[in-house]
Amino acid sequence: MDLEALRHGNFAKLGTAINDWSTMVKQLKALDTRARDDMRAKAERANWVGVNATVSREFITKTAGEFSDAVAQATSILNILRDTRDELVKYRDELNQAIDRAWKKKLTVVGVAGGGFKVYVNAHPEPPDSEQAMKGVVEELQGILDKATISDTSAARALSALANQADHGFSGAAYRDRDSAADALKRAADMAALAKDAKKLTPDQVAELNRTLAKYKNDELFTAEFATKLGARNTLQFWTDMSNLHLGAKGSELHQLQDLQKNLSTTLATATLSDADGMTAWKQQVIEEGNKVYKSDNPAYPTRGAMSAMGFQVMSSLMGHGKYDTEFLDAYGKKLLKADMAPSGGAGMNTNDLWKTPNQITDLVFGEEDGQDPMVGFMKALSHNPEAATNTFTDKEVFEHCLESIRYTDRDAAVASALEAAVLGTAVGEVPSEPVPRSAVQADIMRMVTEAIAEPDGASLVTKETGEHFGRMASGYMPEINRALYGQVTNSLFLTNSANPDPFEATEVGRFLYEVAQDPDGARQIRFGESIYTASSLEAHIANPSLYDGETREAVQYIAKNAGLIEGIVSHAQADAQISGELEAEKKENDDRKRTGDFMKAVIGAGVGAGAAALVPQTMAGAVIGATASGYFGGVSGMAVDRLMEGRQSDGALDRTLYATGKELDEHLLSATLQTQDSAKDAMKLHHSDLPPGVMEHAINDAVKEGWMDSDSFLEDRHKRPSA
Repeated sequence: MDLEALRHGNFAKLGTAINDWSTMVKQLKALDTRARDDMRAKAERANWVGVNATVSREFITKTAGEFSDAVAQATSILNILRDTRDELVKYRDELNQAIDRAWKKKLTVVGVAGGGFKVYVNAHPEPPDSEQAMKGVVEELQGILDKATISDTSAARALSALANQADHGFSGAAYRDRDSAADALKRAADMAALAKDAKKLTPDQVAELNRTLAKYKNDELFTAEFATKLGARNTLQFWTDMSNLHLGAKGSELHQLQDLQKNLSTTLATATLSDADGMTAWKQQVIEEGNKVYKSDNPAYPTRGAMSAMGFQVMSSLMGHGKYDTEFLDAYGKKLLKADMAPSGGAGMNTNDLWKTPNQITDLVFGEEDGQDPMVGFMKALSHNPEAATNTFTDKEVFEHCLESIRYTDRDAAVASALEAAVLGTAVGEVPSEPVPRSAVQADIMRMVTEAIAEPDGASLVTKETGEHFGRMASGYMPEINRALYGQVTNSLFLTNSANPDPFEATEVGRFLYEVAQDPDGARQIRFGESIYTASSLEAHIANPSLYDGETREAVQYIAKNAGLIEGIVSHAQADAQISGELEAEKKENDDRKRTGDFMKAVIGAGVGAGAAALVPQTMAGAVIGATASGYFGGVSGMAVDRLMEGRQSDGALDRTLYATGKELDEHLLSATLQTQDSAKDAMKLHHSDLPPGVMEHAINDAVKEGWMDSDSFLEDRHKRPSA
């Protein structure tokens, strides 16, 4: 900072800029509110068809999100400008006050060419101690100028970094002041310098790196600066070395390294969201390095030989956490899948031999996995990015390869979780904040899943690692499943705002439910989804009889019959699976039911419903009836979940309530009937319905039983069963 520039600084223009940005933030906030509450809300409620169901809806949703990002970025710019202006004014005043004090000491301060300054005595003879006084003035003035320089340059750097984060649109980076943005950039450079050579890191430095990444892993400026400063090759080499140097870590060291891997993964994921030139180059180079071999020697074990890993293996081992950029995952996956699909043979065959060799010491994951199969980490990344997951599985050849590969590899849970994200549109384990409409592409992927599992050899795709994921997928497509099982004639009961409301055939979806329900976790997910969907549907028709072009009693009977049909398929599947180990199974079922119920309650509490239950049902005009639209839903379905969690715990031979793990089908029939009746009574009470309770109980009892009886013949006609 030049002395004369600061001394005579006029910050009026900067003040004008601050006022302009302040106005901009207010206007953007208003636009954000309109985009979120009006434009996006209408788009999600609209009954889109054709191309509009995918292209237009997605465009509107993304555009609405850009306004939120714009507010965050504009607010950050305003905060940085305001802080910088206030600090420069403060330093200008301090500078002038220091010059005035110097004058009183008979010292004059003048600027010189190049931005420097000189101090000289302006009296003769010179006052005593003039030399010491001049030295003190120089130090004071230089100190003020240094602070002003830091304020000015750090602001410029932060503003430049913010602007470079997004090539198109806005980054959404948010900073409360200039110092926080500047500190993030400085800490990023410091940590990148530490990570340049893993072999030189002391335990204290590893701990410092871990703490810093944990603090800044979601900070957009920090993460992009860290990855850029470290570089793509050094990032891959760093983790290769860390994995080798700490191979076999135990106890507290293992836990620290597990945290470091998680924090580094999330840091890199956030960094990929940046469009800055440095990050664009970083992403491209990581992909180019996929087939390169990275080696690492461990000085402590010179005779062991170097650990080696391909770039794909190293990078994928750092993809287990965080949400990676969609375009990066698309490009990375395209090249990785090309390699994974290269071996000859049928779909998914021989891929394991590509990545794993006998006596290989490579272990890139601190935990149960070894990171040798890069598809595991990539699939985990897809499970955190539904858009990228959908993009990946749109290719039928890729879909078949990935699904079939679980027969020959240990990637089954990872593939199933990625498929779950692809068809449901939400990250696995994430509670959506609003209903997520299903696109035609997502419904088509779900159709391929059901058809694959419905095949004669499809049962082997349902394992203890995949069952829960497939069950959640079924839960999320309950409207479409109901439509397929009952037939077109009553589809006015089971409306959904899915772009393709009828992706399934009855035979395929019935066989799919049967196979998935033979896994206890899959059966539990289906039952929760069915129960919540049934409760929501009953409530909607009881609260608003105009939804169905007929008597409400008839609508209730149709819904109850379908509940009996689905519950019957699930219960027959469990009976055919010959569940054993009752005591151990009961405890696990109770624990798992609570875990599932807690998640479902969180979803309902967010006003969404369980999976597609949030989309149940629509009026003929296409307006979604939901918590966010009309005030009902959530109440009755929430009570249904409570009954599943609390009132229906498995308890050995004494259990005569809902969803026990026992073999008695009549208990399941009774339980399904009671649950449906209870949901109807809850809805009637909540909405003051004048439907006769006794008549409705009998009607539901008969309808559930009819659906249940149909399930037996339905399966006999479509699936070979051990009980037949």
